[in-house]
Amino acid sequence: MSGCPALPEAALVELLSRLPARELLGPVRRVCRQWRDAAELATLWRLKCEREGFRPQGPVSDWKTFYLLCSLRRNLIRNPRAEENFLHWTLDENEGDKWKIEDLPGAHGTDLPDPDVHKYFVTSYGPCLKSQLITLQKEGYWNQLMDEKRPEIVVKDWYAARFDCACRYELTVQLLSEDYLVLEEFQPEPVLIEQWSDAVWREISHTFRNYPPGVRHIRFQHGGQDTQFWAGWYGVRVTNSSITIGPATST
Repeated sequence: MSGCPALPEAALVELLSRLPARELLGPVRRVCRQWRDAAELATLWRLKCEREGFRPQGPVSDWKTFYLLCSLRRNLIRNPRAEENFLHWTLDENEGDKWKIEDLPGAHGTDLPDPDVHKYFVTSYGPCLKSQLITLQKEGYWNQLMDEKRPEIVVKDWYAARFDCACRYELTVQLLSEDYLVLEEFQPEPVLIEQWSDAVWREISHTFRNYPPGVRHIRFQHGGQDTQFWAGWYGVRVTNSSITIGPATST
């Protein structure tokens, strides 16, 4: 566009850094060539990161991508702490006396290290598995971003047993294509917890890196059962699950 007044780069970067990212990715680029070029400057996106408290733990090669991923970063698992009953979860297997929700610490149990977690899901004497399917584009992660940058995908889950009953814990996380083909999978060996265990909550985690292009969905499934086949809810307990995408940051 002709007639766009030229500004010193430092002043323009300071001005643009105060605009929302959606403006920098859209309308700002159409103002004039200088503004379009400024919207791509690493100094601009680094300033936005500093202003919003996004501090990398290591070197950053692309500040724009780093900012966008930090802005999107959140737990993609919905209702991870059983605060909304079974909302957002698909009960794939619901045997025995079926899934149930209980308050921490529960009978013969312990509290989770995170004091903000108050409830958990508990399994029974038959197989109990539940899952969520995450569609990345609906969560703001566009195809080009996932295929070209392949940001880290971090999975975490917490599980525990009752002190008085043996149980089994299972976890499967799959990166899926548009057609739901499995591109990469994390499926550790089931955890068998013996009777009279310490009932301490344990975290399991995995980070997907350098996965194939084409990831469009993530399927998360976990659960298990008690292995002594007692009527009621003596199986493994799970809560506080999470899936996050993007770089690690420090405060």
